[in-house]
Amino acid sequence: MSDIYESAANSLGLFSSPCLTKVELRLTCKGISDRDALSKPDPCIVLNMQSHGQWMEVDRTEVIRSCVNPTYSKVFTLDFYFEEVQRLRFELYDINSSHNGLKEAIFLGSVECTLGQVSHSSFFIIYGLYLTSSTVGKAIITITAEELTGNDDYIELSFSARKLDDKDFFSKSDPFLEIHRLNDDATLQLVYRTETVMNNLNPVWKTFKVSLNSLCSGDHERKLQCTVWDWDSNGKHDYIGEFEATFKEMRGAIDGRQVQWPCINPKYKVKKKNYKNSGIVILNQCKVTDVAIDFTASNGDPRNSCSLHYIHPYQPNEYLKALVAVGEICQDYDSDKMFPAFGFGARIPPDYKTVSDCFCVLSGIQGVVEAYQACLPKLQLYGPTNIAPIIQKVAKSASQEVHTKEAMQYFILLILTDGVITDMADTREAIVQASHLPMSIIIVGVGNADFSDMQMLDGDDGILRSPKGEPVLRDIVQFVPFRNFKHASPAALAKSVLAEVPNQVVDYYNSKGIKPKVPSQYQSSRPFGP
Repeated sequence: MSDIYESAANSLGLFSSPCLTKVELRLTCKGISDRDALSKPDPCIVLNMQSHGQWMEVDRTEVIRSCVNPTYSKVFTLDFYFEEVQRLRFELYDINSSHNGLKEAIFLGSVECTLGQVSHSSFFIIYGLYLTSSTVGKAIITITAEELTGNDDYIELSFSARKLDDKDFFSKSDPFLEIHRLNDDATLQLVYRTETVMNNLNPVWKTFKVSLNSLCSGDHERKLQCTVWDWDSNGKHDYIGEFEATFKEMRGAIDGRQVQWPCINPKYKVKKKNYKNSGIVILNQCKVTDVAIDFTASNGDPRNSCSLHYIHPYQPNEYLKALVAVGEICQDYDSDKMFPAFGFGARIPPDYKTVSDCFCVLSGIQGVVEAYQACLPKLQLYGPTNIAPIIQKVAKSASQEVHTKEAMQYFILLILTDGVITDMADTREAIVQASHLPMSIIIVGVGNADFSDMQMLDGDDGILRSPKGEPVLRDIVQFVPFRNFKHASPAALAKSVLAEVPNQVVDYYNSKGIKPKVPSQYQSSRPFGP
């Protein structure tokens, strides 16, 4: 292994032990001092993680308007590594009401800890978040940590309501919905808070996603307290009503059927004889999805730790692991160790209107790694998963080699994809044509999608044919699902991925009658003989 590659691999944490577990962090804050006598702060907490001595923003909470004691619904999901010191810094900002960015925000204070400190306590409290204003006082951040165990399903929920009580004199209510989980110690834990729908007694809230662990700790019959509020700009929201539910009840909406609950105000129920309810809350959809399937092109924000493209400050994602593992082997057979790299299925700058099926990123293994990390935040992950253009582009270069007498170059195309191929017919045609050329194709399936169609491209179970019925001249495709090697060494992945390449290379040159050429630096000045 070259010094350059070893340095890059170590910086990525490639040879560190795998993630021990995932941890969800929830935040509340109390005692934020009023900086302005006429208004309360609009607080937001930004989570930073230290990497190689530099602080990098991981995620941030939502902004809660006019609140000195905020409870955030945003959940931070982090990979926990037992053997590493993962330093965290929580920064508190007062966000300008007309700007959500940090440039216009007022920094109020920060506190640092390690993920290990938080994870070793089921209810970890950090005191002493000193504000940097002239106002005397300090805030307290409460961090609740919960380990994700046994279930990585995500639940997609879509709520609406009708005929809610009107709490405003000159306009209609501005309703939002909160869902709280009842813990084993009888405390309530905020699971999710919807956006506010202004001036509407029949709101339709945006579809949202929560982990099954967050919602009910995997207990389908755990009680959930759901409360509807009328939002007020001063932070003193008016209570409309509430209802109890369970995930077991919510599952009734999985097949498109609606599940409804009356929204009850207990005070009205006692005082008003003919009181029925303060409105009806409706669950229009409850969809259970696996995190790895759903977090792809259309909604796989690279800043979200659930995304397969998430750039972790300590551990490479599956794309980087596969890239470096295969690149370590291939680079020894490349004289200049330069690797052309391409991307596909993204909207590219500057206008983000063009969906590129094939755009050049950079060259060289280390360059590819750095370019992937650098360009990912600038792209809009989109789709579809069309790989035929990539195969055709490499095949064009390989076809030029056919016309030379020596044919010293053999092309190996490594495709990393987290989706099922959407241009299967064109891909089959491209592979059949490429089987006549000095090239092999390796496909690594990242994530937990259904890759059954990929096995057909591999050709191990039968002869691959084009849509027109033309068979491949030789087997040039090797498909490997990365999930089979998630906890294995990089060498094990590389061995499986490259297992068929040597025979594919030999078969091609034998079919063309081309004998190996001895490199000039190893040729003797005189022939060998007795």
